[in-house]
Amino acid sequence: MANELLQTPLFGVGLTLAVYALAQKLYLRTGKILLNPVAISIAAIILLLILCGIPYEVYAQGGRYVLFLLGPSVVALGVPLYRRRQEILARRAPILIGIFAGALTSIVVASGLAWLLGGSREVVLSLAPKSVTTPIAISIVEKIGGIAPLTAALVVLTGCQGAICGPEFCRWIGIRDPAAIGLAVGTASHGIGTARMLEIDRLGGAVAGLAIGLNGLVTAFLLPLLFYSFR
Repeated sequence: MANELLQTPLFGVGLTLAVYALAQKLYLRTGKILLNPVAISIAAIILLLILCGIPYEVYAQGGRYVLFLLGPSVVALGVPLYRRRQEILARRAPILIGIFAGALTSIVVASGLAWLLGGSREVVLSLAPKSVTTPIAISIVEKIGGIAPLTAALVVLTGCQGAICGPEFCRWIGIRDPAAIGLAVGTASHGIGTARMLEIDRLGGAVAGLAIGLNGLVTAFLLPLLFYSFR
C-alpha cells in the first residue's frame, strides 16, 4: 500500500502540504523570523527524502502540481495591488526608478562577485537572474546559456534570505516607509519576500507584489542585452 502511494502524485502533494502546515504553525507559535515556513519546509522535505531513501523523482510527481499553483498565487497578488492602487500611483516615479536600479544592481553584483571569485561562465550567467521569480529566471538562463537547476536553487535561496532578513535590514539602515521596504524586498526576493511583507504591512506587500512583475520584465529585457553587449 505504501509503495503504491509513493508512485502517485498524491504523495508529493500531501507531503508538501503537511510539512508546510506544520512549519507555518511553528512559525506562528514562536514568531521567530529565522523559522520562515518556506525555508523550514524545504529543509524538512529534503531531510525526509534523504532519511527515507525516497528518490526526488518520486516526490516530483506531485511536486509539479504544487509548482503549477505558483501562477495563480502570483496573479492573486493583484488583489492588494488593486486595493492600494491610488497610493502606489502617487509613488510611481520612485517605484519605477527603484525597480530598474534594483534589477541592474542585482545582476551586476551577483555576476560580478562570481566572476571575481573565479566562477565559470555558466555559473556567472546562472547567478544573474537570482532575484526574479523562478519561471522567468529559468527562461532567461536557458536563453543565455546558464545552468537552470542552479538558478532555480539560487532563486529560492535568495527569496528565503530576503524574507528572513530583508525588512529587518531595511529598518536597521533607517528605512521606515513600508512602501520603500516592500519595493526593496519585492525587487530583491520576489514571491517569498512578498509573502513576508504582506504579513507586515498591506501597502508594503502590494508594492512588493508589483515589484515582482516589473523586476521580472526589466530583467528579461536587460540581462540578454547586457549579455550580448559584453559577450
